[in-house]
Amino acid sequence: MINKPLPFQIGISSIGAHLNDPLTKQKISEQERIKQIIEMAKYTETEGLDIFALGESHQEGFVSSAHTVILGAIAQATSNITLMSSVTVLSVLDPVRVFEDFATLDLISNGRVEIIAGKGSRLGGFSLLGHAVEDYQSLFDEKLDLLIQLSKASIAEVPINWQGKHRAPLVGARIFPQPLNKKLKIYHAVGGHSRSAIAAAAKGLPIVLTTLAGESDSFKAAIDAYRQVGIATGYAQEDLSITTSSWFHTAKTDEQAVEEFYPYFNGMMRELRSDSVPIDFLYRSLARENAMMIGSPDTIIAKLKHQYQLYKQQRFLAHVDTGALPEYLIRNNIHVLANIISPAIKQFVEKTNDEIFCED
Repeated sequence: MINKPLPFQIGISSIGAHLNDPLTKQKISEQERIKQIIEMAKYTETEGLDIFALGESHQEGFVSSAHTVILGAIAQATSNITLMSSVTVLSVLDPVRVFEDFATLDLISNGRVEIIAGKGSRLGGFSLLGHAVEDYQSLFDEKLDLLIQLSKASIAEVPINWQGKHRAPLVGARIFPQPLNKKLKIYHAVGGHSRSAIAAAAKGLPIVLTTLAGESDSFKAAIDAYRQVGIATGYAQEDLSITTSSWFHTAKTDEQAVEEFYPYFNGMMRELRSDSVPIDFLYRSLARENAMMIGSPDTIIAKLKHQYQLYKQQRFLAHVDTGALPEYLIRNNIHVLANIISPAIKQFVEKTNDEIFCED
């Protein structure tokens, strides 16, 4: 028997970028940017959203190399909101240290912390932290295995014995401190490919699927494969949780949303990827079937309803912050998402699930 799904959750995500304003050509200080991220998280909780997620990056254009430190500050400044990494670049980190950091965060936050473990879409941390990019996949696979084993040892309250290729073995090791309830929730980041989704399903891990742009239909194959493999492996469907994430910008009209967002989106692409995109890219993204969450509240509500009908996911994270978007626009995004879009989507999801269970 499948239990009725938990209430749908919606949150905010930031990659911690720190970029030049493409209109003023100015750039706030690193200290101001970190304070801005903390205030963004506080406002997210004040407005009643469910989650705030902060990513990690180890290169120019970001202030989030020590994302756990910023999350610690946010944990002290908030009381209810779930705090996630988005992502923790596990490939370049020591899983023991990751577990220690997040267990500490879990205690500070009274059990509100979750990890999204990823390989990293930006490669700056590999050489900086002493790893070969050629080991991109094997580093992640081994370190994710160790992180999972650390979590299992914590739950069972037993020492861990472990051996791998990329770090020294652990023999009868105990890790301190322990998370509040002995368990850290670990998500597997998925960039859209079925291979990563299948790997997560085989381990029974919930996933966070990045749906930044393109047709929403194009991501369904990864979701279907994830559920099929997870269930075939023996995991319960309710344990195979799916979070989607996308760029997000809203305004009173579709045209205003595009015109406001375009300079900052294009500026981010130019500064981080040395690539420019035409404004028509955003206008095409207004289509209901497109995964990018840009447009009026009604347009974004229609997009999210379409995605839920495709995916039946449990959470959505909105990337409202490009690294230079003015604070008043970020706050408007959060306010509209919390007060107009989120209630409409949660009501739609609840009604849809009620109809499914009535049929059963």
